[in-house]
Amino acid sequence: MLARAHSVALIGVDAVAVEVEVDVSSGLPAFTVVGLPDQAVSEARERVRAAIRNAGLPFPAARITVNLAPADLRKEGPLYDLPIALGLLAAQDIIPAASLQGLLIAGELALDGSLRPIAGAVNLALLASQLRRDALLPDGNAQEAALIGDLTVYGPRNLWDAVQHLSGRQPLNAAQARDVPDNADTFPDLADLKGQSAARRALEVALAGGHNLLLIGSPGSGKTMLARRAPGLLPPLTRAEALEVTRIHSAAGLLTSRGALQRHAPFRSPHHTVSDAGLIGGGSLPKPGEVSLAHRGLLFLDEFPEFSRKALETLRQPLEDGHVTISRARATVEYPARFQLIAAMNPCPCGHFGDPEKPCTCTPVERLRYAGRLSGPLLDRIDLTLKVPRLTVDELTRAPEPEPSAPVKARIVAARERMTARQGARNSDLSGQALREHAALNAGPLAFAQAAARQLGLTGRGYDRILRVARTISDLAGSETITEAHLAEAVTYRPRELV
Repeated sequence: MLARAHSVALIGVDAVAVEVEVDVSSGLPAFTVVGLPDQAVSEARERVRAAIRNAGLPFPAARITVNLAPADLRKEGPLYDLPIALGLLAAQDIIPAASLQGLLIAGELALDGSLRPIAGAVNLALLASQLRRDALLPDGNAQEAALIGDLTVYGPRNLWDAVQHLSGRQPLNAAQARDVPDNADTFPDLADLKGQSAARRALEVALAGGHNLLLIGSPGSGKTMLARRAPGLLPPLTRAEALEVTRIHSAAGLLTSRGALQRHAPFRSPHHTVSDAGLIGGGSLPKPGEVSLAHRGLLFLDEFPEFSRKALETLRQPLEDGHVTISRARATVEYPARFQLIAAMNPCPCGHFGDPEKPCTCTPVERLRYAGRLSGPLLDRIDLTLKVPRLTVDELTRAPEPEPSAPVKARIVAARERMTARQGARNSDLSGQALREHAALNAGPLAFAQAAARQLGLTGRGYDRILRVARTISDLAGSETITEAHLAEAVTYRPRELV
């Protein structure tokens, strides 16, 4: 007898419908899975056999063939355990075959029949909502999938619960999503950082407009300390943005709180030894990288020049386009990657060039070679570059009490609201005609901007970035127009040389 169930395959962050066909026929006992399965899918035979028997259900001594259609699409992971088991039971008339229709099913079976959570539950739920189907997922994924809101999700704890539900003997209650408040108060506060008023201002401007920021300074100047306080200054994500972030983290199996949207912008800080695929995404079976996990949030790269040159150069495309396209022989996938870059670096290999107390031991050639690890095209995509001097103990002691995060966040949120009301996007997203319209300059500021561009030798991209930053500075000041003072501050964030 033939039975059908419906499941999904993940292609990047998108779920694709997969039909699970289970045929039980006479012949020598065998259990075959076809349809381009990977090793984890092929091993489902042993998990399904043990789970069915340990749940007290009959396993047929017959020829079993499972086909995962479409057959030319690679199937990965253990999520097909549950639909295969239920299809097998439907083929034996233990549950009604009709009960499997109208459901998208996924779940990993333990040998005792219990269900383990899977990656990509939010992605499956999005597809189920589009197809107007209900979802049957492990109990550990049910609240996560229910975040979509316009579909019914059932979460059995084990195979027996699923059988009882589908046979109508003991129906399951639909899972309910839960919500959590903004957790910005869990981030470290700016009040911990004394002094460095220029760096604090640059961070405020960068976060308000979504601009990329590079901090250059000696060890102990506070670069990393400042960057790690950035997430607490960002406003919570909108529901649409939260769903985007949540589905990426769900596909990667990295949701920290199942059943709750990722309400706050992500903050990713990979070590400089991260592989190219780990940073950008990829692998023989493509997976999202750090740039995609930082989507709608912050990517902090400490010791910026220490990252491999190849990895840094691959940042150029997502910084400009907001997505990553990974092509492999088996598939081409596209991951969202609209992140804000915050990078930090030392001024030289020893780290003490320009330090008032510790002499630099590097030669001019070594300093130039170190700065040369960052290419011109990459630096052209960074809006604000600032040198952060290391303060002495006396300077730190005399420094006034620093401003805490709360008022800074309030100014950033107010500036973001002005941007949204005016153009529906952050200033960093403006380009082309939209930039010319919303960052239009009067005669005086225009002449100033053109003179600054000539003096600094800016490219067209660099000139546009000055306009975007100046537009953000004016929004922070509550000004409708960009003045020469706003442009002058923006220009200071475009130094001629790194060191």
